[in-house]
Amino acid sequence: VQLQASGGGLVQAGGSLRLSCKASGRTALSYVMGWFRQAPGKERVFVGALDWTGDNGYYEDSVKGRFTMSRDNARATVALQMNSLKPEDSAVYHCAAAHRSRWYPTLPPGEYESWGQGTQVTVSS
Repeated sequence: VQLQASGGGLVQAGGSLRLSCKASGRTALSYVMGWFRQAPGKERVFVGALDWTGDNGYYEDSVKGRFTMSRDNARATVALQMNSLKPEDSAVYHCAAAHRSRWYPTLPPGEYESWGQGTQVTVSS
């Protein structure tokens, strides 16, 4: 599956952004969808994951209650709604897909087979 992320931009602290990840290719398969972020000079870290039904999500502690993932399988898209943004949320955000027959909320980056190109999110103070 191929992934295309979009929706990043510049926002003030406390604002909101909605990222989108469009999948193409073998989208009929069951995929765990994840979002990761990477700040300059730092490792890529987990933000959240969602199962193929959209019913089960899991989020990194610092974004719980502020970020929410959702998916529209008919449109093969996954969204990351980010509210109450903070300057420390600034990073390049990547969506990823892992073909799994079970729900795995905490797959490490190496377990995701497909990655989008990333979209920049900058939160000003």
